[in-house]
Amino acid sequence: MGTHPLTALFDQPIAREGTQSLKYDGRVATFGTDDVMPMWVADMDFAVPEAVTKALQTRADHPVFGYSMAPESLYQALIDWLLVHHDWRVKREWIVLTPGVVPSLNLVVAALTAEQAGVIVQPPVYFPFFSAVTNQHRRLIENPLRLTDDGTLSYQMDIAQLEACAKDAELLLLCSPHNPVGRVWQKDELLALLAIAEKHDLIILSDEIHADLVYTEVPHVPLSRLSNESEPASPEASHRIITAVSPSKTFNIPGLGLSALIIPNETHRGAIQRHLQNIGVSVTNPFNLAAFEAAYREGGEWLRALMAYLQDTRDEAIAFINTHLPDIRIISPQATYLLWLDCRQLQLDDAALNRFFIEEAKLGLSPGALFGRGGEGFMRMNIGTPKANVLAALSRLQAALAGR
Repeated sequence: MGTHPLTALFDQPIAREGTQSLKYDGRVATFGTDDVMPMWVADMDFAVPEAVTKALQTRADHPVFGYSMAPESLYQALIDWLLVHHDWRVKREWIVLTPGVVPSLNLVVAALTAEQAGVIVQPPVYFPFFSAVTNQHRRLIENPLRLTDDGTLSYQMDIAQLEACAKDAELLLLCSPHNPVGRVWQKDELLALLAIAEKHDLIILSDEIHADLVYTEVPHVPLSRLSNESEPASPEASHRIITAVSPSKTFNIPGLGLSALIIPNETHRGAIQRHLQNIGVSVTNPFNLAAFEAAYREGGEWLRALMAYLQDTRDEAIAFINTHLPDIRIISPQATYLLWLDCRQLQLDDAALNRFFIEEAKLGLSPGALFGRGGEGFMRMNIGTPKANVLAALSRLQAALAGR
C-alpha cells in the first residue's frame, strides 16, 4: 500500500488509562490484573480524524444539549460515502439509524423473526451474534466455517451445510468482512449465499461494520449491491438483505454509539422502526450526530493513512510470527485490525491457553473460545495500536514461549 504523509500520526502513543476506557481501565475486571498489555476489545489506540474532533468541539461550544434529530446532511454524508468507497447507490428512505451494530443485531432478530424461529450464524464469529439469537428466544443454527490448510490457513463457507441449515431458518447473520478470521468474502461465495437465500426465502442481515477496513489484496463487495447486479438473482433479491454499517470501527468512535441499517424492503423497514420505537431507545445525541457526519464527510484521507499504517503493521507482525514463533500459526487478515492466532500446537486447553497469555506473556487478548465452535485453541489480537506496541507484545510472547 505504501506510505502516506499522515501515517506518522499513528506512531504517537496516547495514554488511555483513567479515561474510563474499557480496554485499559477494564483490565482487572477482565483479566484479574492490570499487568497485561491490552490487545482485546476492538477499538484502536489512535486519535480520531481531526475533522471529528473539531465537529465535537464546535458542538460542545453550544451550551445546550437537548434532544436531537439527525439532519438530512448526515444521511447524505453516508450515502455519498457508500457511493464513493463501495460503488453502492443507497436511497435515503432505506436508512434507519440505530444505537450501534450489536443493538441492531438484536433488533433485527426480534422484529423480523418469530419466537423459536431458526437463525443461522457462522462460527467462529463475533460472539454477540450468538446472544442476539438466544436473548430473543430464537433457535441458534450453526453453519461453521471450514478451516482449510494447504500450507496456508484459510477459512471458507460450508455452502453445502448452509443449504441444509437454510431449510429450517428464517434469518442468516452474516459477518462481512468477518470478525475474527479476517476474511473478505468474494463474489462467488456471496452469489452462492444469495442463491440459497432466494431458494429458501431467507432474510440476511449483513454486518458490514468492517467494510472500510479492507487491505489492498481484495475488495469488499456489499452484499446488497451484489444482489442487484447479479444473475440469476431476481431483481428483488436486495429486498431480503439488511445491511449494518457504522463509522465506529472505521474512525475509532465506537463509544459514541450511532450506526445505521440499510433496509430496501419497506415491510422489513417498517417492522424494525416500530420495534425500535416500542422499546423506547434513544438513538441520537448531539455528539454522535456531529461525529457521524464529520467522519463520513471528511475522514477519507485519514482512513487512507490508517490503512497504509495497519497494513505495514500487519505485515511486520506476520513476518515476526513466522520467523520467531514457530508454535503459532497466523491467518493473514484481508480486513480488520484483528489477528487470529492459531495456538493449537501449544497443546493447551482454552483455560490454560488464556492463563498462559495473561500470566506468562502478560498479554490481554480475546480467547478464541468466545467466538464459538472452531475458536478453540485460537486467540484474537488487536493490532490497532502503535506498531511499537504490537512488536513489543510479540516479543513478550516470544520470551514466554521460550520459557515454557
